[in-house]
Amino acid sequence: MKYGLREMVATHLEENRTIYTFTTVLFLIGIVFGAIVVNSLSLTQKHDLYMYLNQFFGHVQEGELANASAIFSQSFAHYAKYFGLMWILGLSIIGLPVILVLLFLKGVVVGFTVGFLVNQMGMSGFFLSFVSIMPQNFILVPAFIIVGTASISFCLKMVRQQFMKRANLPIFPQFMKYSLLILCVGSALVLASAFEAYVSPVLMKWVITTM
Repeated sequence: MKYGLREMVATHLEENRTIYTFTTVLFLIGIVFGAIVVNSLSLTQKHDLYMYLNQFFGHVQEGELANASAIFSQSFAHYAKYFGLMWILGLSIIGLPVILVLLFLKGVVVGFTVGFLVNQMGMSGFFLSFVSIMPQNFILVPAFIIVGTASISFCLKMVRQQFMKRANLPIFPQFMKYSLLILCVGSALVLASAFEAYVSPVLMKWVITTM
């Protein structure tokens, strides 16, 4: 069973190596773009965002955030909707560009958030981003890249089926493999959401009180 699973993963990676390279590079470009956007903000915009962050950090320090189970539910629902949207887009021939945009935007959000914290708060901002953003993203980023790659791959198969008349390629088994992969990767969302809800607030409070 283990050998079979390893073989399936190896085959999947080999078949989609080019797409994985492309989606990873696209995501990294998004991160760089997000960090660049921070420098293009006006002083007023930076000040307003910083004041909002200070308010949020005050709530964290005083323990006034929503309870952990509510944060977990919100985070899981948010990420699950994102995955669900990419899965649906993968079933549509016209969904390909939207999948690419979603991956790029995810990178922009990560790059902007980390870039803004470091830009405004220096090393303190780096430590804050390290405990509040990085840990769950070590799980989420590979998960988004895998889901994005799987969606693009299935989308391209649909295109080939439609326009190249490859009648010999049965689409239903491919659809089942695609959906199963999304579900398996989606299980990682539980771990990421749990960290975001139960661990990150504690670590953030510790960093804020030592700043």
